[in-house]
Amino acid sequence: MIKFLMVLSLLLTLSNASSLGIQEKLGETVPLDLTFLNEESKSVTLKELMDGKPTILTLNYFRCAGICTPQLNDLAKMLSRLDLAENTDYKVLTVSFAEDETPDLATAKRKNQIASMSRPFVQDAWHFVIGENNSSHVLAEKVGFSFEKTVSEAGVVDYIHAAALIVISPEGKITRYLNGIEQLPFDAKMALMESAQGKVGPTIAKTLLFCFSYDPKGKTYIFMWEKVVGVVMLALVFGFFFYLLKTGRKEELTKEEYEEIQEKKGENNE
Repeated sequence: MIKFLMVLSLLLTLSNASSLGIQEKLGETVPLDLTFLNEESKSVTLKELMDGKPTILTLNYFRCAGICTPQLNDLAKMLSRLDLAENTDYKVLTVSFAEDETPDLATAKRKNQIASMSRPFVQDAWHFVIGENNSSHVLAEKVGFSFEKTVSEAGVVDYIHAAALIVISPEGKITRYLNGIEQLPFDAKMALMESAQGKVGPTIAKTLLFCFSYDPKGKTYIFMWEKVVGVVMLALVFGFFFYLLKTGRKEELTKEEYEEIQEKKGENNE
């Protein structure tokens, strides 16, 4: 029993350590009255930003030195090839969850991303906004997007987070998660068309990629090995747990057999 409780305690610890990522909330709704500051520092509601269209949502921070830029670059590339009319068939919304970012950063990020596209794109179809009154954190919680703030010894602030596109219906229903950095135009098109009808679809590309931390001294990206170690440790703990159960049963069986042998010896002596 003591061994069992020890293993159970370790499992719970590892489970809590692996809480980062995305906890899917398909079919649930997000509050459309949340307000954000747009590129012009104007307060706008989520409903106004979506404008009654199915919307592709990304949660990033504009100074991200990890996967945010590759994700947004791929999104711009994918939107360039998407066989739907932006601002008519869909909207795109990138929300910063960093506490200290500004509309100026949002403006610069949107300008760079739209400039990188291979075709003319309606600028008003893709907004980059920052939170107002903690709205970005509330939105992240509502869609199941968790992240963790880290501060290096050099004082550099980073966030550990996953990469995904989250599709929201005009009514605010979460209808699809497209995990990872690279997305196919066909997958995005189907997700948006189904979202326009309020249909909830299965998650595409289950594998989640996590943000790397940046080492300013070495000018390199540091792999978040804790996540891999956590998975490996969890697998080892499960293996050890089943081993204890198996050996425990063998020990009990051996004891019973021993008592039976002793009883037979006693009967023979009599």
